[in-house]
Parts: sequence; structure tokens; C-alpha cells
Amino acid sequence: MIDIHTHILPGIDDGAQDIYDSIEMAALAYENGTRVIVATPHCNIPGLYDNYFGKEYTRLFQYTKKVLRKEVPGITLLAGMEAFTTEAVPRLLTEGKIFPINRTRYVLMEFDFREDPGFADRMLEQVRQVKGIPVVAHAERYEFVQDDPEIVYRWKQSGCEIQVNKGSFMGRFGRHAREAAYALLNHNLVSVIASDAHSPIQRTTCMADAYDELLGGYPREYLDVLFDSNPKRICNGEKTVGFKKIPFREAYGWKEKA
Repeated sequence: MIDIHTHILPGIDDGAQDIYDSIEMAALAYENGTRVIVATPHCNIPGLYDNYFGKEYTRLFQYTKKVLRKEVPGITLLAGMEAFTTEAVPRLLTEGKIFPINRTRYVLMEFDFREDPGFADRMLEQVRQVKGIPVVAHAERYEFVQDDPEIVYRWKQSGCEIQVNKGSFMGRFGRHAREAAYALLNHNLVSVIASDAHSPIQRTTCMADAYDELLGGYPREYLDVLFDSNPKRICNGEKTVGFKKIPFREAYGWKEKA
């Protein structure tokens, strides 16, 4: 498996607090079948985490990569960021301050959980205009998606990729996030499932629990695309594998699909 959304770099955000956390997170991932981890620290959160690409980010990433190569040699660590979306994101992307996943065109983007959907639409379009490919982080957790998941159908139609947290399928983020996660999955709108891991104890890098949970209701071939093939394609800058997207039939209500 390949995990494109983790907070494994130590001491840079609300994820791993020190290098020992990073080692434990990598070891847990390896023990449960993950072989590639993308480090995606929060960036561009005003007044909290800047973490723009530069000397400090490069130093910390290279240090973590060196330590993990020694302590957990079966794990490959790749660079990336989770960009909090503000009006400045398209400019920061063109200036090289926001680092796409493994230096591809794929940009992991998050929004305020109570964001206005019109703003989200506009910013995703602006990122596409500067040649980025948005990967919407934990799409199922946004209130406007939970209220109207049809917006994700439109995002996919426009060329965005959709990442869902593995913990949402386990109920980690509440009933509404779980219902939205399953709705997006059932409508073939999920591009990739990732851990969004923050520690070796809670919100961990273990992906096998969600894979096994979903295996009870979905074909292995389908899950392998979401846990491995599409993440690999994203890391390599290649086009993802898609499935026939199923629109939501508003007249019947969407939650019955979950």
C-alpha cells in the first residue's frame, strides 16, 4: 500500500512530535503493509503553520528520510504538503512555496471544515488554471460535502482527485463523516484512501484495518486501486484509474446509498 497523506515529519505541525514518533509511525505502517509514505505537513494555515517549501522543510525532510532509511529500511519516504486553501494558494503554488506530492502536478488541498462551497469551487478551478491537479484532502469531513455530496461529483467531473481518510470508514470522525465516506465510495467518486496519520497511537499509519473492514463489502480489485494503484500513479505524476461515476439522485436522498 501507498499512503499519500501523513503528518510524519517531526515537530513541524500537529503530527509526529519528535523523530521517535516518526520511527514508530513508519514501523507501524510497514508492519501493516504500507511501503511508501508521503510526508504532507500542514502548510499555509495563517497564524499557526506556515511550513512553506524552503531550506527548513528540505532539511527536516532529508533528516527524517535518512533516519527512517536506517530504522525502517522497508519504507520509502516521499515529500509533499497539505495546503490549507486560501486566496493565496495559486500564487504560492506558482512561486514554489507549496510543494506538490513528490514534485508532480498533484496538490493535496484542504479547506476549513465549514468552508463556503462556492469558495472551494473557485479555488480548485484557480489551481487547475495554474496547471495543478487538486487532490481534495478528507473530502468526506467537510460539512458542505456531508450536506450535499453532489459537489464531489462535480469536482471529479472537472478533473479533481478525491482523497478519503481511512478513519472515516471506521467512524473515527463521527457518523456524518462515515456516511459521507461510504456515499462517495458507493458512487465511485473516491480516487484514493489514505491515513491522514498524526501519531503512532491515535490516527495511526495502519491502513490494514480499513482495508480489511472494506473488504467485507467491496471487491479486492477495487480496493487495491484506492489503496495502492492510484496512490502510486499520483506519486509518479500519472493519470489515475477512474470508475464510472454515479450521480446522486436528489429526489431519493443520498444517505440511503451509504
